[in-house]
Amino acid sequence: MASARDAAEQLRDRTILAVFAHPDDESIACGGTLARLVDLGARVALVCASHGERGSPDGPLCDDELGRTRGIELRRAAHVLGVSSLTILDYPDGDLRWTRATELSADIAMAIRRHAPAAVITFGHDGLYWHPDHIAVYERTTMVVRSFGRDAPPLYYVTMPRGIMRAIGELAKAQGWTPPSHGFWSLEPDAFGLHASAPDLIVDVREWADRKLAAVRCHRTQTGPTDPFDRMSDAEAEQWLGEEHFHRAAIDGVRGSILELLGEPVSSS
Repeated sequence: MASARDAAEQLRDRTILAVFAHPDDESIACGGTLARLVDLGARVALVCASHGERGSPDGPLCDDELGRTRGIELRRAAHVLGVSSLTILDYPDGDLRWTRATELSADIAMAIRRHAPAAVITFGHDGLYWHPDHIAVYERTTMVVRSFGRDAPPLYYVTMPRGIMRAIGELAKAQGWTPPSHGFWSLEPDAFGLHASAPDLIVDVREWADRKLAAVRCHRTQTGPTDPFDRMSDAEAEQWLGEEHFHRAAIDGVRGSILELLGEPVSSS
């Protein structure tokens, strides 16, 4: 890991492109890393493939209203994290693997050409917890980045520390929370990170965990007053959200190491 001064010098005015499926993916998956990159002088560009209109609303919103509201929430979260360029595409939530896949690939390619990023961040092959839309974004982004050949930017897959969502859920249960019957927190917590590729880079974001938590809370339709993230203190966020894990894609001929400026590579042995 480079010193803070060296990292700032190498990251200043360079762009990191993050590509995700829904509003809130960016904050939950790697909000701490995005905020840290911004504080070191990098520009962060975010592409979100859908408005998340089929999410699980914490309230009586129909699809169109929910999509509009989640777009507003994403803009607020992006502001908290310091994102300098936000693009919200209008692909159908829930159908990203099957609908207009060629168009989505073209939009990702256009974003890479426009921003000329020093690195791209997206989901790994497991989509954090096997969400089909997340896997679609992984597939499309990987294919597009590889299509640039030796001109491709380094590609990093964000992974989730195994057991972290169970730990967060247990913390909330100790405070009287009951898991809901539907929505994000009804998922099997051990699905998060299960069978994900082992990280080869761990980024310490403890100093940015409060920003990550604040960004997550911007997505109020998904994280209402009964959500475990809403119950979490800044100290608990530092403990449970203070590491973000990445696995770098192997692309022949692609050099450069940007996120490695922020953390220690993990030995494969």
